[in-house]
Amino acid sequence: MQEPLPLVVFSDLDGTLLDHDSYSWQAAVPALDRLAEMGAAVVLASSKTALEITVLQQKMGLSNWPAIVENGAGLLGQNDLPTYGDLRAALDRIPDDLRQKFRGFGDMSVEEIAEITGLPQADAARAAERMFSEPGIWSGTDAERGEFETALADLGVSARYGGRFLTLSFGGTKADQMAEVLSRYPARHTVALGDAPNDIEMLEAAEFGVIVANPHRAALPPLAAERTGRIIRTKEAGPSGWNRAMMDLLDRLETKA
Repeated sequence: MQEPLPLVVFSDLDGTLLDHDSYSWQAAVPALDRLAEMGAAVVLASSKTALEITVLQQKMGLSNWPAIVENGAGLLGQNDLPTYGDLRAALDRIPDDLRQKFRGFGDMSVEEIAEITGLPQADAARAAERMFSEPGIWSGTDAERGEFETALADLGVSARYGGRFLTLSFGGTKADQMAEVLSRYPARHTVALGDAPNDIEMLEAAEFGVIVANPHRAALPPLAAERTGRIIRTKEAGPSGWNRAMMDLLDRLETKA
């Protein structure tokens, strides 16, 4: 029987482990080093593509662990799901008056993706290499967006807001992929960290959840598990808040051990 890992950490990237403006994770290095020393897994869970996350895993020293890509639409190395081409074909079946109000990455040049994301050109090119999902900008009204999402749902496509974009996929959430990872890597404890609405299910599914402050977007609504302290909020933003929350949680877990 496989010996359980001491801890598996599931972390969103943009605005959580990565600084919203600089995309740096350096403020979280002390906690990341401590996690590595104890043999904990850090599973990146993001809207980013497999190519983007592979590069970040290599830079962060996390290549030994799985990663959740494209907002939970896929798991790194998982290739048995509906393709990006299927998704674009479904999108093009939406009535024109609604379709024109959604501009996805597949409608943009690499230069445009770099401009709206703030990514360097090479990173923007990796962001354009979609496998399972389509992020984009919605320019219509809230009512029109409701019609758009209903039309997509009729085609089996879901739409979810992340930190910056409305992202379309054939389903699958970060929490769904989290369960798949834990089936492969059993753990004594689990922690999830995020800042956006598409992180809520992951935060609620973990033993401990951390809502990382992000002054660039509206705060998440109060979650039920906050009343018991199972989910906490950071005061510091991005990787600084990530680092402090993880250090505090590790101290708590060591005290309980």
